Amino acid sequence: MTKASSKGGNLRDKLDGNELDLSLSDLNEVPVKELAALPKATVLDLSCNKLTTLPSDFCGLTHLVKLDLSKNKLQQLPADFGRLVNLQHLDLLNNRLVTLPVSFAQLKSLKWLDLKDNPLDPVLAKVAGDCLDEKQCKQCASKVLQHMKAVQADQERERQRRLEVEREAEKKREAKQRAKEAQEREVRKREKAEEKERRRKEYDALKAAKREQEKKPKKETNQAAKSKSGSRPRKPPPRKHTRSWAVLKLLLLLLLCVAGGLVACRMTELQQQPLCTSVNTIYDNAVRGLRSHNILQWVLQTDSQQ
Repeated sequence: MTKASSKGGNLRDKLDGNELDLSLSDLNEVPVKELAALPKATVLDLSCNKLTTLPSDFCGLTHLVKLDLSKNKLQQLPADFGRLVNLQHLDLLNNRLVTLPVSFAQLKSLKWLDLKDNPLDPVLAKVAGDCLDEKQCKQCASKVLQHMKAVQADQERERQRRLEVEREAEKKREAKQRAKEAQEREVRKREKAEEKERRRKEYDALKAAKREQEKKPKKETNQAAKSKSGSRPRKPPPRKHTRSWAVLKLLLLLLLCVAGGLVACRMTELQQQPLCTSVNTIYDNAVRGLRSHNILQWVLQTDSQQ
């Protein structure tokens, strides 16, 4: 047993039909587990205790039809208080409540409500009004439910508005991100194109340099060949009348030989030799021929025919 249940005694002993009275039990907390084990207890009285809060699992006691929480120190109700969908009678007199949870609008079965002696929000206090009799308490329940439904609708609209704003912001972020990614892709594409162009230029430059290197040895070879050919002595231009000169040289040689023989045959003791006799005879004939210009005419005629 918890401290709360020990102070409240045995809950089953306190159960009277469908009513469970835990008022004036000096409770600091609600024995939710023990209450959940008593689904017959549809009427629960927790008034005049020291409760400051209700645990969230208290909202699981959906079998409750009538609930008295008056004269405690409750500062707020659980956010899921609206789960008590079967609740018809709720007494919250003399607590420290300022507002009600939005889920309060889900208490569609609520017919009776007392919110007197709470430091309520002025708008909520005006809506609730007094609960001095049965009629006013019923009106309080109806008006508060309508007000909480309006609050819930306003909050839902505000939530939808925030969601729409968030969606729009998300769309803008996504659009901005897409634009950024597109810009980055464009930058990468441009850089890639520039890199490709740079590599193409380098490739063309290398090819051009290679062609120049290939041409250079050929030029050097041609220049070397030209220099070699230029260093060779030029052949003298062919002399005109080569045959005439040869004939003249031959004649001069013959003349020298003849002259030498004549000198030997005429000026030496060889005059009486048979050979010298023949030479002297030829000499005499040659002299006579020159005198008649026969030989000279023959040379000139031969040269003109060539």
